[in-house]
Amino acid sequence: MKGSSPAAPQAMDRNWTLVAAGALLGCVAIGTIFSLAVLLAPMGAATGWSRAGLSSAMTLAFISGAFGSFGWGMLSDRFGPRIVVLAGSLLLGLSCVLASLAGSLLQFQLAYGVLLGLATSSFFAPVIAATAASFDRHRNLAISLVSAGVGVAPMTMSPLVAWLISHYDWRETLLIVGIVAWALTLPAVWFVRAAPTITGHAVAAPTQQMTAAQALRSRPFLVLALAFFACCAAHSGPIFHTVSYAVGCGLSVTAAVTIYSMEGAAGLGGRLLCGTLADRIGAKPVLVVGLLVQAFAAVTYLKVSQIDGFYAVAIVFGMAYGGTMPLYASLARDAFSPAILGTVLGAMNMLSSLGMATGPLMGGWLFDRFGSYTWLYVGSMAVGLAAAAIAMLFPNAPAERDRDGLRPVLQQ
Repeated sequence: MKGSSPAAPQAMDRNWTLVAAGALLGCVAIGTIFSLAVLLAPMGAATGWSRAGLSSAMTLAFISGAFGSFGWGMLSDRFGPRIVVLAGSLLLGLSCVLASLAGSLLQFQLAYGVLLGLATSSFFAPVIAATAASFDRHRNLAISLVSAGVGVAPMTMSPLVAWLISHYDWRETLLIVGIVAWALTLPAVWFVRAAPTITGHAVAAPTQQMTAAQALRSRPFLVLALAFFACCAAHSGPIFHTVSYAVGCGLSVTAAVTIYSMEGAAGLGGRLLCGTLADRIGAKPVLVVGLLVQAFAAVTYLKVSQIDGFYAVAIVFGMAYGGTMPLYASLARDAFSPAILGTVLGAMNMLSSLGMATGPLMGGWLFDRFGSYTWLYVGSMAVGLAAAAIAMLFPNAPAERDRDGLRPVLQQ
């Protein structure tokens, strides 16, 4: 075992600048997309474009991002994450600048929807793959911290956009957002780099030797991808519709919106809690338990009608779905080589994004069909339980240890 030493594993857990850069990139990218919620009314008043037409730019962003994630992941495996993230950073600012110049609704939808969705998706698979490959002892915590940037996005970019739109028109606001996006993300690109190759395992797992094509047909990938899809389909409906459900229970719109904020804040705590627990006892059991908690918390919304009850459920629900989301990447790293991890995570993110798009759509259809949200929450519980059952099928990888009984070591 060439160059092995007990100190080698700890060397793998020093790339915290990558974690900070990844959190910043995710925060700026998601915050930019959700800025449309703040701009919706001013843009509609200024242009006469319909709310449905403007809102569809968000839908286009998620759809283009879903498929873009797969492509960016493959490119990061071939050329490295830094060049991919650089391209995404340039495209992120450019999409805002082009959107600010849009002369028609279609031009805006293409710029803010398609281009911005593609730009945003360039950050996740490459950065998460690099993080998962860079950390061993604290891998789950590192991935959770990267994903925490997404959680704080509405609390950072949205207030900035709200301040800008109170002083400038929507075109100037988008132009400034594009410049800010460049100013924040381009320097962060420097800290995004691929991890060193891990060697020295006595017995490598069979999946570690797979090509990308073989990995996408393997049992570990299918289990993770289906669980990820079901997980996102289970929580996206309640996330999107709970404000409307709370208003139907008699709460004011202002009070109902704070439930969504409570879920987001709880999700940050859930990421840290689940990441820490997963590093101690393993990602799989934490994921399964988190999915079970998410499922039962979703249906519990039907039992509350006052703001205090909504807050209590929102804290549990937010911690569960926020905490489970980063664990899929950690399990994928356990199963697959870093050389193909970008492709694997890109494909997984594509399916998870489609799952996120499924919940709100089905929730709206169920409400129109039955006149209440009961079947949305019952259905979310059922899909969440299915996600937990699927996750239990993920194979337990054999322990791989170095000669001192510690962790895998790095080649010196």
